[in-house]
Amino acid sequence: MRSTGPITLNLPHFSGATRKLILIHLASFFGFLVLEWAARDIAHLLTGYVVLVPQSVFHGYVWQLLTFIFYPAGLLGMIFALLSLWFLGVWMEGTFGSRRLVELYLFTAVGAGLLASAISYTHIFGLRQDLVAAGPWPAVMGLMTAFASLMGDSEMYVFFVIRMKAKYAVAIFILLQLATVIQGGDRFGALAELCGALCGWLYFKFAPTRGVVFGASERYFGLRNGYYRWKRRRAARKFEVYMRKQNRVVKFDEEGRYIAPDDERRDPRDRKWMN
Repeated sequence: MRSTGPITLNLPHFSGATRKLILIHLASFFGFLVLEWAARDIAHLLTGYVVLVPQSVFHGYVWQLLTFIFYPAGLLGMIFALLSLWFLGVWMEGTFGSRRLVELYLFTAVGAGLLASAISYTHIFGLRQDLVAAGPWPAVMGLMTAFASLMGDSEMYVFFVIRMKAKYAVAIFILLQLATVIQGGDRFGALAELCGALCGWLYFKFAPTRGVVFGASERYFGLRNGYYRWKRRRAARKFEVYMRKQNRVVKFDEEGRYIAPDDERRDPRDRKWMN
């Protein structure tokens, strides 16, 4: 049974996929700092390709849907985001495994970027297509919402100071971002975080138990195998018509496999002879 106790301030183990995600963020953060110091013009040029800009996304810069969460967006925000990723990521990885943690993190990032970019075209609340979003908070909000959906009565520390139930903490974060979207400030960034929270909830509400990637691959191979079976049955029917014109009778099973005359009396449940 899952524990409903609070996530304490004791630092969890720094390992697995959680460590890799955090190290990627840190490498990106310090890499951009060094580049900004050593080659400011190149840093500004690269920034335009990495951050999330709706009009760029819909003009072919689709990689921004993923890269924008790895662009540093302020020291304090980065610290809190990575600490949240550390605490929540370790729990998620220990409960569901490394693959599903990474899948959830990237799914919420891409989903948040795509939804926020699409909504910006409605121009609601003063949103525009040339606004910019960057930083890991949309993906972290997805983790927080997923945790609250699964362990809503568990207690966590908001800003590592205030202790409250996860569902209330996430509700407060969502209301704060919603207020930012309505009242002003970093509207597009707040919208991306709201979309990240929505994607995190959708993932654990509707995603297959083994994850989206596994479910999609299973569905793909199921459709592919079904198509091959249909082609085999169609070829079998055509061959039967051809053989009848030659005054010969041939038989195929329901999957289009040839049945030799000596095998017709075999138990239909015996599939040892199938290729």
